[in-house]
Amino acid sequence: MTTATHTETHGFQTEVKQLLHLMIHSLYSNREIFLRELVSNAADACDKLRYQALDNDALYGNDSELRIEIEHDAEAKTITLRDNGIGMSRDDVVANLGTIARSGTAEFMKNLSGDQQKDSRLIGQFGVGFYSGFIVADEITVRTRRADLGADQGVEWKSRGEGEFSVADIERAERGTEIVLHLKDDAIEFADDYRLRNLVTKYSDHIELPVRMKRVEKDEEGNEQVHWETANSATALWVRSKSEVSDEEYKNFYKHVSHDFSDPLSWSHNKVEGKLEYTSLLFVPGRAPFDLYQRDAARGLKLYVQRVFIMDDAEQFLPLYLRFIKGVLDTNDLSLNVSRELLQQDPQVDKLKSALTKRGLDMLKKLAKDPEQYQTFWNQFGSVLKEGPAEDFANREKIAELLRFSTTETDSATQDQSLAQYVERMKEGQSKIYYLVADSFNAAKSSPHLEIFRKKGIEVLLLTDRIDEWLMSHLTEFDGKSFADVAKGDLDLGDVENEEEKKAQEETAKAKEDLVKRVKEALAENVQEVRITHRLTDSPACVVLPEHEMGYQMRKMMEAAGQPLPEVKPILELNPEHALVTRLEGGEGDYFTDLAHVLLDQAIIAEGGALEDPAAYVRRLNSMLSA
Repeated sequence: MTTATHTETHGFQTEVKQLLHLMIHSLYSNREIFLRELVSNAADACDKLRYQALDNDALYGNDSELRIEIEHDAEAKTITLRDNGIGMSRDDVVANLGTIARSGTAEFMKNLSGDQQKDSRLIGQFGVGFYSGFIVADEITVRTRRADLGADQGVEWKSRGEGEFSVADIERAERGTEIVLHLKDDAIEFADDYRLRNLVTKYSDHIELPVRMKRVEKDEEGNEQVHWETANSATALWVRSKSEVSDEEYKNFYKHVSHDFSDPLSWSHNKVEGKLEYTSLLFVPGRAPFDLYQRDAARGLKLYVQRVFIMDDAEQFLPLYLRFIKGVLDTNDLSLNVSRELLQQDPQVDKLKSALTKRGLDMLKKLAKDPEQYQTFWNQFGSVLKEGPAEDFANREKIAELLRFSTTETDSATQDQSLAQYVERMKEGQSKIYYLVADSFNAAKSSPHLEIFRKKGIEVLLLTDRIDEWLMSHLTEFDGKSFADVAKGDLDLGDVENEEEKKAQEETAKAKEDLVKRVKEALAENVQEVRITHRLTDSPACVVLPEHEMGYQMRKMMEAAGQPLPEVKPILELNPEHALVTRLEGGEGDYFTDLAHVLLDQAIIAEGGALEDPAAYVRRLNSMLSA
């Protein structure tokens, strides 16, 4: 065993120039972020003054209107940003600007009570946002004076971002801070009025303080008139109380965040406090975007922290099947990376996703109370919502309540019947929810598999969307009733059929055993099994797939995607009451073989399947018709 005899403790050494270079060039992926960071710092400075003035309103002096101002000079290659907030003393400047990763805001927050922290609008966390200015500037000048100090105690800080800075005492009449960015040659684009206004609108539109910029206009005589105007809206609608916001304001805000010219169908505005604190404003659009079915297209909510824009398409907070929902999430409970451009892995994200998913489904449930409005929604987004049961097991029942289908009850292609309505109409003795998958509505409603169901008056769901078979493979039951595909496995009508009917079917099947054997021999390897059926009333034959086998619709999709699939032989079921089957029974030799093949091929076509040898089918049919 080794014993330590001489132990020293050392601090990590920092190569400041290299560290600054890493921060400036590696921390932020987008150059335009610098304005967001500097405006956020200015907003924090104003908020700090507002708090301290609660105890000492003399801090306001003769200027109680808190604001942020931005100026630019393309000729001088400068951007100037100033605020009339708390300002800094010489010691503050050295401590805050001379120490990387020291956040004055974070320090200030420590001294606030819990309630004060909740009420604050403070944004800064990391103490690095200021240095983002060096992304676009090769030199930064800061002039500042703390509100409680005299005009002779102003401070000027200068640095080229290379590891050194200078601090000088200056006269400064105004409180607050002024930052002058001396732009690099490749960053002159930012000294443009239109560009700066766009950045303010994008990142800082909703902060509480006005961000003002100069507007130069010429009068009738050609003289330039300069006046200040507010570049941001400063109206974060989501932080207002629901009772204060009109429907028209919600609609206009939706159009703003979604870039959609039509009104939303509904919205949900919630402020949550407790272990998880957030404000959300979610909208259900009235129409689908063109890229709705591109699962990798941009989607998600606009993410804000304390009204400051962070991310445009925060897809982490809603599942894919709710990708049509638009809106805003504002929370301070997330672990952002230092640049505040990315979300880190965080249990809070999963909690927020779960909460917002519930909000989204509750919105749709409420919308479903208005059948006309919900039908508008379903026509646009129904097939996307059908992705839900496969993706979100926990909310499978909620999603099932929102699904709409075509059924034999209405015989309409419009998907407007809920599972709850189906269950309500179920016949006495019926224990299953029956459905049929087909390529089109016409193919579904004309399917031979429906014949016995129409005769018995049993309703069947008609599924024709490409996703339907996949949906039903994940939707196992509803309201305690299991689902059954009428084109797969043995037909079980439960107690709808009486004992006499079942006994008669057994007797018929026994009487036709010889016919079944002959047909099986004639079709050989083309079928898995041949049997007498009681599911047909008008058609001579139909094909059935094994219960757990992939249907024709799903097979087509998988094959189109290049997925190789093993061959599955169908089960041929014959209707003993049909004239063609009677003729088949009396046939011999080649005629019997040809008619058996024709009945099989016709049944496959009726099911939506494709024939392996269409020419052989045509040849056999022509031969029989000309005989």
